[in-house]
Amino acid sequence: MIPYGRQDIRPEDIEAVVETLQSDYLTQGPKIPEFEAAVAKAAGAPHCVAANSATSALHIACRALDLGPGDLMWTSPITFVASANVGHLCGADVDFVDIEPGTFNLSATALADKLAQAKKAGRLPKIIMPVHMCGQSADMDAIGSLAREFGISVIEDASHAIGGRFGNRPVGDCQHSDITVFSFHPVKIVTTAEGGAATTQDPRLAQRMELFRSHGVTRDETLYEGASHGPWYYQQVELGLNYRMTDLQAALGVAQMARLDEYVARRNALADRYDRLLGDLPLDRPERLDRAYSAFHLYVIRVDGARRRQVFDHLRANGIGANVHYIPVHTQPYWRRFGFDDGQFPVAENYYARAISIPLYPTMSEDDQDTVVRVLTEALA
Repeated sequence: MIPYGRQDIRPEDIEAVVETLQSDYLTQGPKIPEFEAAVAKAAGAPHCVAANSATSALHIACRALDLGPGDLMWTSPITFVASANVGHLCGADVDFVDIEPGTFNLSATALADKLAQAKKAGRLPKIIMPVHMCGQSADMDAIGSLAREFGISVIEDASHAIGGRFGNRPVGDCQHSDITVFSFHPVKIVTTAEGGAATTQDPRLAQRMELFRSHGVTRDETLYEGASHGPWYYQQVELGLNYRMTDLQAALGVAQMARLDEYVARRNALADRYDRLLGDLPLDRPERLDRAYSAFHLYVIRVDGARRRQVFDHLRANGIGANVHYIPVHTQPYWRRFGFDDGQFPVAENYYARAISIPLYPTMSEDDQDTVVRVLTEALA
């Protein structure tokens, strides 16, 4: 089976983890700030807060921006369910904005229309969460401009996109957002086995996210209510959770981050090759924006919707680990309970009816890629 994604673990990664296993720290040790510094540098942001998953990082990002009951959060319907779930876990109402047909990202045009309607209705969102689908940044110039115009906070769900760029700036620098979140799941660009991180320009938001990831407990006396009782003292000043990354995960992440540019370059080279090899087949390839440099977590093709299942089954039956990313969140049984139904976000639903993710990962050989193209050609014949 040629999988749709695969981690790349090298001897230096194993050595880094073993070295940490033999050290004095397994949980909250020196590797976490080292990893946070590496992510912050790659993202071009002054602050980074690591967490045990991207979902956790999205949750503490929402908490840091005071999302709560009575508030509204908007995100893309084409994403993993975590993007919407974290808003609901904060007690907020969640709604969606349809996508662009070529990039699969939240549409700035649809967002502008929906914001104008929401303003008239007196029900603007507190947070917008665009998702950088497949590793290509959404149009953050336009989304950021709209957010500033309407006084809305922005969290970039860049789970797919570390190492990517928008314009001449790295994804994660938060020039058009308050917080950006990355994922380090094994099939993502770099891995910490499981993990996430949030970057921000705002030291106050970084401090709040650090609190929320660790029970709301602090030893920082500047945050105390009242005086310290001694050097052993700590205070719980917020209601937080245990979302901490371990030093083992961070050690792996530090080793992996050293190869970030290599991984993204290889993914782009394979995507370029797919573009050439698939050019004559009856399918749509992903659209690339001139202003964006995608991290290419996924390579999603779109085929005739009436034949999608046939093509998918043929790929799987012949050892190609095709997948579908994603089922529109608003069509999930849980979210239908809140009144969502088919037909509300037609571009997203049309995308889903046609989408297939085909294998793409940095250690993929050209021979394996040729096999994918050959089997896909057979399926479409």
